[in-house]
Amino acid sequence: MKRKTSNITQFHLHKSRPEKLQFEVYDLKEYRKKSGDKAAIPHSHSYYQVIWFLDSQGTHSVDFKTYQIIDNTILFITKDQIHAFDDNYNYNGWLIHFNESFFMHTEVDIFLKYGIFKTHENPCYALETEVIQLGITYIGLIMKELSNRASFGFEDSVRFLLKGFLINLERVHRKRNAEITSRNDSYTLQSFQFKELVEENYKNGLTINEYADLMNISSKTLNTITKVTADKSPSQLIAERIILEAKRLLKFTSLQIGEIAYNLGFEDPSYFIKYFKRYVHISPNKFRG
Repeated sequence: MKRKTSNITQFHLHKSRPEKLQFEVYDLKEYRKKSGDKAAIPHSHSYYQVIWFLDSQGTHSVDFKTYQIIDNTILFITKDQIHAFDDNYNYNGWLIHFNESFFMHTEVDIFLKYGIFKTHENPCYALETEVIQLGITYIGLIMKELSNRASFGFEDSVRFLLKGFLINLERVHRKRNAEITSRNDSYTLQSFQFKELVEENYKNGLTINEYADLMNISSKTLNTITKVTADKSPSQLIAERIILEAKRLLKFTSLQIGEIAYNLGFEDPSYFIKYFKRYVHISPNKFRG
């Protein structure tokens, strides 16, 4: 069983060096050997991560699921997600890290953030042949740029190449999820904006009306948006985010139930226990195991 601590270890990319390029690419085998046991302990990042496994090698855990790695598996880890490598050090592939400040500039980026980086049910899949070749080309061009950091427009070039790579992966994601392409893009964008607000405020106990006010829409319109795009009410989506964080804290930390309740904005631990049981159908202690 993985060691539990009072807090989930979170790693950062150039946090104390904002002047540095907020993006890195690593050879997966070299990175895995360098990271040692730390990478096999459940942890999170304040940045985004794309892991491309070239060969069938072991497993990778993301939150509460373990995925079998087959040839050309690509895995998307969003910031704050809990994941861990297995004990294998002999992976072939690439690891891409980047901060949100490097990535988020246009509406397309919002679609990417809540598309390939929010596939909680299945954050990984095996790439098809034509996408593999395209991806290898993008990685090669990025590596070439990184070898000449003094070049004119270097940072923009890396950013555009990263986005081109991710856009092509999102196209694959959309092909595999036909319902995405049939949605109203205006509603979809607003649903992503709502999810962004939930991410920022889920511990603060905001009402649906307060979320709607932040979006300059009515609560009725917000309800329509989430029903159309997710077939869920706004309150269900908020609850899902709270429960996800509760599960992470229960499984991956040694915090007491009362401490977890307080961290999630509950003043009364007994209410938190009832809230958790309503959605998970077992008590926090039983879930912790």
